[in-house]
Amino acid sequence: MAEIIIKIENLSYRYPRTKKWVLKDINLEIKQGEFLAVMGENGAGKTTFCQCINGVIPHSQRGKMKGRVIVAGINTVESSVSRLAQQVGMVLEDPETQLFTTRVRDEVAFGPENLNMPVPEILERVSWALKVVRLEQHADRQPTALSGGQKQRLAIAAAIAMKPKILVLDEPTSQLDPVGTEEVFTVIKALKDEYGMTVIIATHKSEEIAKFADRILVLKEGQVQALASPQEIFSNTKLLKENWIRSPQVSELATYLAEQGCPLSSFPILPQEAIRLLTHWYEEAET
Repeated sequence: MAEIIIKIENLSYRYPRTKKWVLKDINLEIKQGEFLAVMGENGAGKTTFCQCINGVIPHSQRGKMKGRVIVAGINTVESSVSRLAQQVGMVLEDPETQLFTTRVRDEVAFGPENLNMPVPEILERVSWALKVVRLEQHADRQPTALSGGQKQRLAIAAAIAMKPKILVLDEPTSQLDPVGTEEVFTVIKALKDEYGMTVIIATHKSEEIAKFADRILVLKEGQVQALASPQEIFSNTKLLKENWIRSPQVSELATYLAEQGCPLSSFPILPQEAIRLLTHWYEEAET
């Protein structure tokens, strides 16, 4: 049985000079190697939740925090952000805010260099990280010359070069086209499946989450509305409407058919499921 790598106990948080609690009494355990998606409408608290895991809250964003966040056995309140960075890699919505060197390989080397690692180890980590994100052929290019999807993959490479146990991504594909989105999610899946990395991602991309996530955490006004499998979340149309979450297109089709009096035998969230169910439905209708 997988160990618990993140334990959140009675977490509440509000920003400086405000009285509104952005997060309210959150309790959650996340297992090593789990892929957890965090969803909800804008302002639900997704970004704040992510920042509590990597220690930006409470160390950089002071505010008022209640409860505990234990990450890989470390209490985030009692640790520095730099120490937590060795356990938690962070990737932001806009890769431009994270990329600042003139060569791809230098970008990936920056974190290990700041930990004063031996040069051979730095080179090994850079080579490994670029291979994972499939950018090894672009090592000497300028980051500004990369496509949007490649830039986000570079930001992921820079994060995983620290060999963290956990990767937190805050809306990493919101500015990408479908091709770039697929590139990024393919890399994230490989990190989970091949390297056992725990992945936490705040996103609105329902199709990809239906395909890759183990569980979905739904937040609304800083409170947990639901925590369940993608199948359970995306089949709950009332929950989705209340939290402004778009279901996968095949799920929308299943909902429409049910409303028209032609329900499928089960509720699909993936295209291959929908094809099988629609084929069965059509064959029965023909007989």
